[in-house]
Amino acid sequence: MEQLPLAVRLRDTARLESFVPGRNREALESIGTGSRATPKVLWLWGRPGTGKTHLLQGACSAAAERGGSASYLNLSEAEPGWLEGCENLDLVCLDGIDPVATDAAWNESIFRLHTLMQDGPGRLCVSSTSPPAALDFQLPDLRSRLLAASVHQLQELDEADQAEALRLRASRRGLELASEGALYLVHRLPRDMHSLCAVLDRLDEASLAAQRRLTVPFLRAALEAQGFGAA
Repeated sequence: MEQLPLAVRLRDTARLESFVPGRNREALESIGTGSRATPKVLWLWGRPGTGKTHLLQGACSAAAERGGSASYLNLSEAEPGWLEGCENLDLVCLDGIDPVATDAAWNESIFRLHTLMQDGPGRLCVSSTSPPAALDFQLPDLRSRLLAASVHQLQELDEADQAEALRLRASRRGLELASEGALYLVHRLPRDMHSLCAVLDRLDEASLAAQRRLTVPFLRAALEAQGFGAA
Protein backbone atom coordinates (compact mmCIF):
# COMPACT_ATOMS: atom_id res chain seq x y z
CA MET A 1 0.00 0.00 0.00
CA GLU A 2 1.47 3.33 -1.03
CA GLN A 3 1.10 5.54 2.00
CA LEU A 4 1.47 9.30 1.98
CA PRO A 5 2.03 11.27 5.23
CA LEU A 6 -0.83 10.75 7.65
CA ALA A 7 -2.19 13.31 10.08
CA VAL A 8 -3.41 10.40 12.20
CA ARG A 9 -2.33 6.78 11.95
CA LEU A 10 -5.04 4.32 11.03
CA ARG A 11 -6.58 2.77 14.14
CA ASP A 12 -6.39 -1.00 14.14
CA THR A 13 -9.99 -1.06 15.43
CA ALA A 14 -11.28 0.99 12.48
CA ARG A 15 -12.18 -1.83 10.10
CA LEU A 16 -15.25 -2.04 7.89
CA GLU A 17 -16.09 -5.46 9.31
CA SER A 18 -16.20 -4.00 12.84
CA PHE A 19 -18.56 -1.17 11.85
CA VAL A 20 -22.08 -1.75 13.16
CA PRO A 21 -24.20 -0.03 10.50
CA GLY A 22 -27.58 0.42 12.15
CA ARG A 23 -29.33 2.88 9.84
CA ASN A 24 -26.04 3.55 7.99
CA ARG A 25 -25.89 0.38 5.90
CA GLU A 26 -26.13 2.25 2.60
CA ALA A 27 -23.13 4.40 3.51
CA LEU A 28 -21.15 1.31 4.57
CA GLU A 29 -21.91 -0.44 1.30
CA SER A 30 -21.03 2.65 -0.75
CA ILE A 31 -17.66 3.28 0.84
CA GLY A 32 -16.66 -0.35 1.20
CA THR A 33 -16.94 -1.50 -2.37
CA GLY A 34 -13.97 -1.58 -4.69
CA SER A 35 -16.14 -1.46 -7.79
CA ARG A 36 -15.31 1.03 -10.51
CA ALA A 37 -19.05 1.68 -10.85
CA THR A 38 -19.25 3.42 -7.49
CA PRO A 39 -19.37 7.24 -7.28
CA LYS A 40 -16.07 9.02 -7.83
CA VAL A 41 -16.76 11.32 -4.89
CA LEU A 42 -18.49 10.28 -1.66
CA TRP A 43 -19.43 12.65 1.17
CA LEU A 44 -20.25 11.46 4.69
CA TRP A 45 -21.67 13.89 7.23
CA GLY A 46 -23.17 13.62 10.68
CA ARG A 47 -22.75 14.45 14.34
CA PRO A 48 -19.54 13.47 16.15
CA GLY A 49 -19.56 9.82 17.12
CA THR A 50 -21.65 8.59 14.19
CA GLY A 51 -18.75 6.71 12.60
CA LYS A 52 -17.32 8.98 9.91
CA THR A 53 -13.68 8.41 10.87
CA HIS A 54 -14.28 4.69 11.36
CA LEU A 55 -15.65 4.36 7.83
CA LEU A 56 -12.93 6.45 6.21
CA GLN A 57 -10.09 4.62 7.93
CA GLY A 58 -11.79 1.29 7.37
CA ALA A 59 -12.11 2.03 3.66
CA CYS A 60 -8.37 2.77 3.47
CA SER A 61 -7.57 -0.53 5.18
CA ALA A 62 -9.94 -2.37 2.83
CA ALA A 63 -8.31 -0.75 -0.20
CA ALA A 64 -4.90 -1.90 1.01
CA GLU A 65 -6.17 -5.46 1.47
CA ARG A 66 -7.30 -5.43 -2.16
CA GLY A 67 -3.79 -4.45 -3.18
CA GLY A 68 -4.65 -0.80 -3.80
CA SER A 69 -3.15 2.47 -2.62
CA ALA A 70 -4.87 4.85 -0.21
CA SER A 71 -4.32 7.82 2.06
CA TYR A 72 -6.29 9.08 5.05
CA LEU A 73 -5.88 12.67 6.24
CA ASN A 74 -7.36 14.36 9.29
CA LEU A 75 -7.61 17.84 7.80
CA SER A 76 -7.54 19.63 11.16
CA GLU A 77 -4.00 18.33 11.64
CA ALA A 78 -2.75 18.29 8.04
CA GLU A 79 -1.34 20.82 5.57
CA PRO A 80 -2.53 21.60 2.02
CA GLY A 81 0.76 20.45 0.51
CA TRP A 82 0.14 16.92 1.78
CA LEU A 83 -2.34 16.40 -1.06
CA GLU A 84 0.42 16.59 -3.68
CA GLY A 85 0.56 13.29 -5.53
CA CYS A 86 -2.64 11.93 -3.99
CA GLU A 87 -4.35 11.99 -7.37
CA ASN A 88 -2.42 8.84 -8.26
CA LEU A 89 -3.96 6.81 -5.42
CA ASP A 90 -6.93 4.49 -5.59
CA LEU A 91 -8.59 6.12 -2.58
CA VAL A 92 -8.14 9.46 -0.80
CA CYS A 93 -10.09 10.11 2.41
CA LEU A 94 -10.29 13.66 3.78
CA ASP A 95 -11.72 13.67 7.30
CA GLY A 96 -13.27 16.82 8.75
CA ILE A 97 -13.54 19.28 5.89
CA ASP A 98 -15.52 21.81 7.96
CA PRO A 99 -12.61 23.91 9.34
CA VAL A 100 -10.80 24.21 5.99
CA ALA A 101 -13.82 25.22 3.89
CA THR A 102 -13.01 28.92 4.34
CA ASP A 103 -9.25 28.48 3.86
CA ALA A 104 -8.07 29.62 0.42
CA ALA A 105 -4.98 27.39 0.32
CA TRP A 106 -6.98 24.31 1.23
CA ASN A 107 -9.66 25.19 -1.33
CA GLU A 108 -7.07 25.37 -4.08
CA SER A 109 -5.38 22.13 -3.02
CA ILE A 110 -8.63 20.16 -2.76
CA PHE A 111 -9.91 21.61 -6.04
CA ARG A 112 -6.71 20.54 -7.80
CA LEU A 113 -6.96 17.05 -6.31
CA HIS A 114 -10.61 16.72 -7.29
CA THR A 115 -9.89 17.86 -10.86
CA LEU A 116 -6.96 15.49 -11.35
CA MET A 117 -8.81 12.53 -9.87
CA GLN A 118 -11.64 12.87 -12.39
CA ASP A 119 -9.33 11.58 -15.11
CA GLY A 120 -8.05 8.61 -13.11
CA PRO A 121 -9.41 5.49 -11.44
CA GLY A 122 -9.22 6.81 -7.88
CA ARG A 123 -12.06 7.74 -5.53
CA LEU A 124 -12.31 10.74 -3.19
CA CYS A 125 -14.18 10.50 0.12
CA VAL A 126 -14.72 13.48 2.42
CA SER A 127 -16.48 13.93 5.74
CA SER A 128 -17.99 16.81 7.66
CA THR A 129 -20.01 17.46 10.79
CA SER A 130 -22.18 20.07 9.05
CA PRO A 131 -24.46 19.39 6.08
CA PRO A 132 -22.54 19.89 2.81
CA ALA A 133 -24.68 22.83 1.68
CA ALA A 134 -23.96 24.68 4.96
CA LEU A 135 -20.20 24.94 4.34
CA ASP A 136 -18.92 28.25 2.97
CA PHE A 137 -16.22 27.26 0.49
CA GLN A 138 -14.01 30.03 -0.85
CA LEU A 139 -13.96 28.60 -4.39
CA PRO A 140 -17.43 28.43 -5.96
CA ASP A 141 -16.21 25.78 -8.42
CA LEU A 142 -15.03 23.56 -5.57
CA ARG A 143 -18.33 23.98 -3.78
CA SER A 144 -20.37 23.04 -6.87
CA ARG A 145 -18.21 19.99 -7.60
CA LEU A 146 -18.26 18.65 -4.07
CA LEU A 147 -22.00 19.21 -3.72
CA ALA A 148 -22.42 16.92 -6.73
CA ALA A 149 -20.96 14.05 -4.68
CA SER A 150 -22.94 11.07 -3.47
CA VAL A 151 -23.97 12.25 0.02
CA HIS A 152 -24.78 10.09 3.03
CA GLN A 153 -25.91 11.45 6.39
CA LEU A 154 -24.79 9.13 9.18
CA GLN A 155 -27.31 8.45 11.94
CA GLU A 156 -26.56 7.64 15.56
CA LEU A 157 -26.94 4.03 16.65
CA ASP A 158 -29.76 2.93 18.90
CA GLU A 159 -28.86 1.33 22.23
CA ALA A 160 -28.92 -2.24 20.92
CA ASP A 161 -26.52 -1.36 18.09
CA GLN A 162 -24.30 0.63 20.48
CA ALA A 163 -24.07 -2.42 22.72
CA GLU A 164 -23.17 -4.60 19.73
CA ALA A 165 -20.50 -2.09 18.68
CA LEU A 166 -19.00 -2.24 22.19
CA ARG A 167 -18.97 -6.03 22.09
CA LEU A 168 -17.18 -6.00 18.71
CA ARG A 169 -14.61 -3.50 19.96
CA ALA A 170 -14.02 -5.56 23.10
CA SER A 171 -13.66 -8.73 21.03
CA ARG A 172 -11.02 -7.13 18.82
CA ARG A 173 -9.11 -6.26 22.00
CA GLY A 174 -9.28 -9.87 23.17
CA LEU A 175 -12.00 -9.20 25.76
CA GLU A 176 -15.25 -10.98 26.38
CA LEU A 177 -18.10 -8.55 26.96
CA ALA A 178 -21.51 -10.18 27.31
CA SER A 179 -24.67 -8.51 26.00
CA GLU A 180 -25.75 -7.80 29.59
CA GLY A 181 -22.51 -5.98 30.33
CA ALA A 182 -22.60 -4.01 27.08
CA LEU A 183 -26.15 -2.82 27.73
CA TYR A 184 -25.17 -1.94 31.32
CA LEU A 185 -22.52 0.42 29.94
CA VAL A 186 -24.84 1.94 27.34
CA HIS A 187 -27.46 2.68 30.00
CA ARG A 188 -25.01 4.36 32.39
CA LEU A 189 -22.59 6.27 30.20
CA PRO A 190 -22.88 9.24 27.80
CA ARG A 191 -24.76 7.99 24.76
CA ASP A 192 -22.19 8.67 22.06
CA MET A 193 -19.73 6.16 20.64
CA HIS A 194 -16.67 8.31 21.30
CA SER A 195 -17.40 8.35 25.03
CA LEU A 196 -18.46 4.71 25.17
CA CYS A 197 -15.34 3.47 23.39
CA ALA A 198 -13.06 5.68 25.50
CA VAL A 199 -14.52 4.26 28.71
CA LEU A 200 -14.33 0.71 27.37
CA ASP A 201 -10.61 1.20 26.70
CA ARG A 202 -10.13 2.34 30.31
CA LEU A 203 -12.12 -0.63 31.56
CA ASP A 204 -9.87 -2.89 29.51
CA GLU A 205 -6.86 -1.52 31.40
CA ALA A 206 -8.69 -1.86 34.74
CA SER A 207 -9.68 -5.47 34.07
CA LEU A 208 -6.12 -6.33 33.09
CA ALA A 209 -4.73 -4.76 36.26
CA ALA A 210 -7.29 -6.50 38.47
CA GLN A 211 -7.21 -9.75 36.49
CA ARG A 212 -11.02 -9.62 36.36
CA ARG A 213 -13.50 -10.31 33.60
CA LEU A 214 -15.91 -7.62 32.40
CA THR A 215 -18.86 -8.83 34.45
CA VAL A 216 -21.60 -6.45 35.55
CA PRO A 217 -20.37 -6.38 39.18
CA PHE A 218 -16.85 -5.52 38.00
CA LEU A 219 -18.16 -2.89 35.58
CA ARG A 220 -20.25 -1.34 38.38
CA ALA A 221 -17.26 -1.09 40.72
CA ALA A 222 -14.87 0.10 38.01
CA LEU A 223 -17.22 2.83 36.79
CA GLU A 224 -17.73 4.10 40.34
CA ALA A 225 -13.96 4.10 40.89
CA GLN A 226 -13.53 6.13 37.71
CA GLY A 227 -15.99 8.78 38.87
CA PHE A 228 -19.16 7.75 37.07
CA GLY A 229 -21.08 7.30 40.31
CA ALA A 230 -22.97 4.38 41.69
CA ALA A 231 -25.26 2.54 39.28
